Amino acid sequence: MAKPNPGAEGSDGPQAQPERTRHAADTAGQATKPGDDRQTAQADTIRRHPVVLAQEAQRAEDLQLRTADWITGFAGSMNFVYLHVALFATWMLFIEKSPWPTLTLIVSLEAIFLSTFVMIGQNRQADFQQAKADHDFTEQELELKTNTELTREIDRLTTELHNRLLDKPAR
Repeated sequence: MAKPNPGAEGSDGPQAQPERTRHAADTAGQATKPGDDRQTAQADTIRRHPVVLAQEAQRAEDLQLRTADWITGFAGSMNFVYLHVALFATWMLFIEKSPWPTLTLIVSLEAIFLSTFVMIGQNRQADFQQAKADHDFTEQELELKTNTELTREIDRLTTELHNRLLDKPAR
């Protein structure tokens, strides 16, 4: 599976941080009640990671991935369990007198396909986590470089100011 392009959807860089910080400061110390508009506003200000957006866009475009997601989602639900209880009970009580050989074959085939869908999902999740980790690493390296440059500039300005003040002749 191709890795999503982390930069394709934009960056959650420095421009996103002030909005979160400002909102957090505005609502700091205020208790939120269920159904409060501040909860809705807070949910609206949370931005999605670019890798998550790229992954969602890629999955929405591919019919096979959407189908695999639907099957995996359904197979992991209680509706799947209820459907199988009903089908197996019906099969054993009404359809066949000796249901075990055929039912065993059907259940075995279903297990093979479901385990395949689980492995597909695990591979997709691993690809997604790797793409997100790569993006986060790149962003952290950029921030480290920026912080190092700022620290050096502050040191240079402090040294320059210190030299001007100490070397300045007394009046």
